[in-house]
Amino acid sequence: MTERPTEQSGSYRGIDTWPDVQILEALVAGQERAIAAVRQATPAIAEAADRLARRLSAGGRLAYAGAGTSIRVAVQDGSELPATFGMPEAKILYLIAGGRAAMFDTLADAEDDEADGAAQADDLTAADTVIAVAASGSTPFTVAVAKRAREKGAFVIAVVNNAGSKLAAAADLEILLATGPEVIAGSTRLAAGTAQKAALNLLSTLTHIKLGAVHDGLMVNVETGNAKLRRRAAGIVAAIAGVEVARADEALDLAGGHVKPAVLMCAGAKDIAAAQRLLDAANGNLRLAIARNADT
Repeated sequence: MTERPTEQSGSYRGIDTWPDVQILEALVAGQERAIAAVRQATPAIAEAADRLARRLSAGGRLAYAGAGTSIRVAVQDGSELPATFGMPEAKILYLIAGGRAAMFDTLADAEDDEADGAAQADDLTAADTVIAVAASGSTPFTVAVAKRAREKGAFVIAVVNNAGSKLAAAADLEILLATGPEVIAGSTRLAAGTAQKAALNLLSTLTHIKLGAVHDGLMVNVETGNAKLRRRAAGIVAAIAGVEVARADEALDLAGGHVKPAVLMCAGAKDIAAAQRLLDAANGNLRLAIARNADT
């Protein structure tokens, strides 16, 4: 069988004898190739974001699936979505080879457990979307998740680093990150992991831009769970509404810490109920709600 590109050795013979800076330069070059691979995949990422946004808007959930480094990268992406974009925790699922313990412990054999992969996907529905991540594209657990998810009618996005993979064949849409050989052969925590992190970041960010969680580069669904985030939210309200931070802070109090209705009250909505009606009519899109508020 032909060796997968991510498992092949590159031109790094004797790297352990090189000067430190030369080693680091080789590692940095590998990271640069990773980002170049993500750039080549932007059309597929854009298509995936469009599909995901529409499915989330219709009430579906998002599930991340994988093993080892791949699922650790995926969980990092998903765990940031509630605080950054206000995505409900209940809408995010994690299908992890070996379970949550595998996030911290090396449970290497868990990635071979096809039965567990299929079982973890059993609760998925046709409304859900799965992002299945595997550098090799052949991880048995992750392939089994993808197959069962599609049997359930879910939409499956495969994020892989090798072309022609089993995971891509089991998915509805492939995001191929052709990172090639690693500086340390087979260590996909390096370039492959970087490409996965960047691609998932782009996918989830574009998805939430399309869902109205971003306005002029500002996080208008940010949660205000601590003092730092509260200050950030007040600054966002002040910047969008063109008011002093003190006024923005008052509006945030009235809006229960939610940026969008606070902006609308600063922009002239008479109370929280009026602001919420504007948002509901605009399907949560702040720009459209502001325009409608100006017309009233």
